[in-house]
Amino acid sequence: MKPIMLIGIVLIVLGVVALAYQGISYTSREKIIDIGPIQATHETKKTIPLPPILGGVALAGGIVLVVIGAQKKP
Repeated sequence: MKPIMLIGIVLIVLGVVALAYQGISYTSREKIIDIGPIQATHETKKTIPLPPILGGVALAGGIVLVVIGAQKKP
């Protein structure tokens, strides 16, 4: 398999995932109180939004790369 086709397939998969999930969520923990044996933490859920255009561009670019890689040169 040509490297350009492999990159295209990876872009297609990433584009579909970006369109499906619309963002990346993660949880961060912060220490609020740390006095000897007493500790208190606060968990905050944060989301990094991914615009749908980003997923569409990755998907379209992946398709173009796969088509270019599949063409046979004489």
